[in-house]
Amino acid sequence: MLSRAQNEMLTRTGPGTAMGELFRRFWIPALLSRELPERDGPPMRVRLLGEDLIAFRDSEGRVGLVDSRCPHRGASLFFGRNEECGIRCAYHGWKFDVNGSCVDLPTMPRGASGYEKLRSKVHLTAYPTREWGEFVWAFLGPPDAMPELPEMEFALLPPAHRFVAKKLQECNWAQAAEGGIDTAHFSFLHAPVAREEAALRDVIADMTKGYSARTMGQNQIRWMQNDGAPRYTVVKHDAGLLLGAARHADDGALYWRIAQYLLPNHGYAPGTARGENYHGQTWVPIDDENCWVYTYTWNPERPISEAERNSYKGGASIHAEVDANWKPLRNRENEYMLDRDMQKRENFTGIKGISEQDAAIQDSQGRIADRTREQLGPTDAGVVQFRRLMLQLARDLREGRAPEAARLPAAYRVRSGAIVAPGSLPFSEVMAERFGHELGRFDQEAAPPVPAREVAK
Repeated sequence: MLSRAQNEMLTRTGPGTAMGELFRRFWIPALLSRELPERDGPPMRVRLLGEDLIAFRDSEGRVGLVDSRCPHRGASLFFGRNEECGIRCAYHGWKFDVNGSCVDLPTMPRGASGYEKLRSKVHLTAYPTREWGEFVWAFLGPPDAMPELPEMEFALLPPAHRFVAKKLQECNWAQAAEGGIDTAHFSFLHAPVAREEAALRDVIADMTKGYSARTMGQNQIRWMQNDGAPRYTVVKHDAGLLLGAARHADDGALYWRIAQYLLPNHGYAPGTARGENYHGQTWVPIDDENCWVYTYTWNPERPISEAERNSYKGGASIHAEVDANWKPLRNRENEYMLDRDMQKRENFTGIKGISEQDAAIQDSQGRIADRTREQLGPTDAGVVQFRRLMLQLARDLREGRAPEAARLPAAYRVRSGAIVAPGSLPFSEVMAERFGHELGRFDQEAAPPVPAREVAK
């Protein structure tokens, strides 16, 4: 368990908080590129790390991410006009570009005494953005600390090789992230009720949407059903944590499900066999009680098929079925459409969708989970290490030591996955067998970086 002070440090990410300052040393997704589809289109509200901002795409295609309030009289720029490379306040017409510079003061005659002095002094808070991997990434930290973008594989690949989306989650970022780290829950939360082979076939047909039969076949389901106490191995590396969970398989072998946690808020799901699609999530605080979960699926070897894309839009794998505002159709307000008959006969929760099952349980812990009341066990090893790492990095930054991972973009070139291996094989050799590297790093030349487009400074 954590102390109350530790829980506060872990969960609070607003301006001036220890964890908030740590987040601000990394690039984080602020929105999907397709949310700003047109130049000079409507601006949109963005709440990020407790800050109220406005995003807009200007006449040259650059994305601005700026303070939501005009510095003149505090009117909301959401009502502003996006025109001719700037956002113009609808109240008195003051206009600002994507860098926050004031480019027009129509309430003063040009050439009048003091016009240029006032115009040059007025500035709107603006954050650098880059479009990469179909996300708009933002950096909210000190300008002199701005790093390179993390070389996450889904963003390195051509667009045809990935599918990206997002969903609203109505709880604190940290408990959502811990759900991704805690892969032991798959033996229960996502498990079918059936155990007989014939009955399992029907359930697996629905569960395998977004996965292959190899990833979520009867053997894997059976191994997870039969072994609810996987043995964890957690390895710290330059970009975060490698988490291996071993379950008993057949004939003395172990079924390893291997996840990655990448600083400060990215998680790669376990379960991918060779040649299959990889899945990941990024948990971005909106404020302390809500977060966006950016979800992405990719395949370095082939494009994502249209059938797969349609399944992900329908809520397969780590993706959720969402409305036009990215709110899941199954949510807090409707109890995630829990079906008690389904819970008795089909799956452990009576809730449809892996993503929705995760959200229901994570949200049920409260808007901000009270970790002072927990009683942890051996399968919580990954969660414990995550908390230690994040709290230590936040304390280090307060003492003047910046996070090294932010300056190591190539350290993010890692993969997660699954493998059945002899029970006697050490974890490092299991990793080498599955990935060719003991930390899951992939060939630096296999996926050359796709340049990010810098769209605001």
